[in-house]
Amino acid sequence: MPSFQGALPFPRVEVVPALPALGPDDVLAVPVGAHGALPGWLTEATEPPVDPELLAGALADTGNGGKRGGITNLPVPGRRPRSVLAVGVGDATLPHLRSYVAVAVRRAQTLAESGARRLVLPVDTGVAPAGADEVRTAVETALLAGHRFRDTSTPHPPRLAEVLVVATDADDPAVAAGELAGRVAAESVAWARDLVNTPSSTKDPAWLADRAVERLGGLPHVGVSVLGPDELAAGGFGGVLAVGGGSASPPRVVVVTYRPPHATAGHPVLVGKGITFDTGGISIKTNAGMREMKTDMAGAAAVLAAVDAAARLELPVAVSAVVALAENAVSGAAYRPADVVRHVGGRTTEVRNTDAEGRLVLADALAHARLTLGATVLVDVATLTGAMKTALGARTAGLYATTDGLADAVRTAAGHAGEAVWRMPLSEEHVGHLRAQLDSEVADANNAPGNPGSTTAALFLQPFAGELPWAHLDVAGPARSGSDEAEVVKGGTGFGVRTLLRWLEAGAPVDVPGPIVRD
Repeated sequence: MPSFQGALPFPRVEVVPALPALGPDDVLAVPVGAHGALPGWLTEATEPPVDPELLAGALADTGNGGKRGGITNLPVPGRRPRSVLAVGVGDATLPHLRSYVAVAVRRAQTLAESGARRLVLPVDTGVAPAGADEVRTAVETALLAGHRFRDTSTPHPPRLAEVLVVATDADDPAVAAGELAGRVAAESVAWARDLVNTPSSTKDPAWLADRAVERLGGLPHVGVSVLGPDELAAGGFGGVLAVGGGSASPPRVVVVTYRPPHATAGHPVLVGKGITFDTGGISIKTNAGMREMKTDMAGAAAVLAAVDAAARLELPVAVSAVVALAENAVSGAAYRPADVVRHVGGRTTEVRNTDAEGRLVLADALAHARLTLGATVLVDVATLTGAMKTALGARTAGLYATTDGLADAVRTAAGHAGEAVWRMPLSEEHVGHLRAQLDSEVADANNAPGNPGSTTAALFLQPFAGELPWAHLDVAGPARSGSDEAEVVKGGTGFGVRTLLRWLEAGAPVDVPGPIVRD
């Protein structure tokens, strides 16, 4: 079996307190503020100096007034540095800083094909020295914008070797902590991306379980267990066994638990959908509908990577991940419409559509987390419904939650992470009339209750969370991307990892609403 090791090397990212002398292989980024304002250090700190009048003229010629993402490329005679990139930083908010860094990294990467090797990236925008949050955002964005899954074709194009993030307070311990958090978050997101992008010819349930053991099993205070078909049958995982029964690659359920000493009270459990390939089963998809289905395990990758980052940052919170891994295939052993599935805990489902398989495996995982792991709050992540992508587009996840406090906490975390979520209705007042669509004459519910598809899917899952606070992130849109945009790259995006990590860093709050941060 071929082994796909994932990403090409990241550009090396280093945070330093002062601009270095610029060489012929360097690209210098200059943050352009509102109304074309240039930072004061431009004439004082660059060696050789950059002519501000020449740069101001180029900005005027290209209409770059400092709006976020605006870019002006100013080649330098003699090529010391090779090029100056004037990039709009807007109001210097964190979302605008994220855009500035991503645009600079992407443009510098194109210049690598003509010999550029290092991007010098100041993040003191002229408004104030960059602090911990700014440096974290810059490091995280530089790594993610520069990340690529390993290309199987050769030769590989030249790569930018280094990004030097310049912040005058780089030696401050708080800023150093921000740098570490950004680095760890980005590396965990990249791992999730690599898992999502790996072809399904390699990525069967056993392979994915092995990767979780390999990466997480050696971390301090982390335990990993893998349930195979016999353990799944003994545990009542009827949904996982049904969905995975048609494949030559048997299903797995992976449970990862991080329990640091002196952890705060509570035990959040993250649950992820891990369909390693989805044909739709007997309710088979069209060929076009299958083309992206190697990414149908993006929810599982996100929750595994979030626990990975939490453990590497040694967060004082006990957290587990449960991922249900199965391949939804077509064969004589595949489950059928009209079958009845019995889940962990005994609840039953009538199968009306074998392509509504994700909710069947999530149901088992949620019930297992609640009944066996002692969860105090549940958050699941899944590429669950095409309806969610239709409703919110390709960049925004749908958020369902049973409490306002948990919804606000997740939205706040997503705002800090730069990941867009939109809360969808789940209250009895708004969606109670839809519950009748789940009725079945032969089981507790059916798995294809109709439109609105994302909401009825959430209603199907809700009983498996019991009375626990529960949030459901439907990431069918943003889990995969057809193009590069900001720090998002084409292919698997790792969406959800940073939101979950920020929520865990805040202590996994459930009951206390916080201010909602929006881009």
